[in-house]
Amino acid sequence: MFYKILYPTDFSDVSKKALDYLVQLKDAGAKEIVILHVIDEKGIDAIYRYGSGSAVEIIGRIEKEAREEGKKIEKKLRQSGLEVKVRIETGVPLKEILKVEEEEKVSAIVIGSHGKTNLEEMVLGSVSEKVIRKSKNPVLVIKR
Repeated sequence: MFYKILYPTDFSDVSKKALDYLVQLKDAGAKEIVILHVIDEKGIDAIYRYGSGSAVEIIGRIEKEAREEGKKIEKKLRQSGLEVKVRIETGVPLKEILKVEEEEKVSAIVIGSHGKTNLEEMVLGSVSEKVIRKSKNPVLVIKR
């Protein structure tokens, strides 16, 4: 039923908690997980405006850290017998999640209920809420 699953992550504790659920979904027929980390373009704008040092270097470090975190998750999922693909994208998280959902032709999305910016979620609404409303596929939300 859920053959290919999209797993958007910001590497927060809640998103890492979702890993256990991904492994359990293997028993429900899951074969492949697409790990997606979106480097929020709003953060990049702030680096350009207020950051010290070369913005290119800072963005390079952010991408490198994201790839390292993605590889850790990939290793854990592969050990469970799942096929794994890691994607690091830059843009607006909601738009990138929905774009990758379509490009990868996933059958479900597993996402943490809260990311790293709880204050922003209270004011603007969380990415996970928006994904639930706009996704074309079932969304499994993992609570704290």
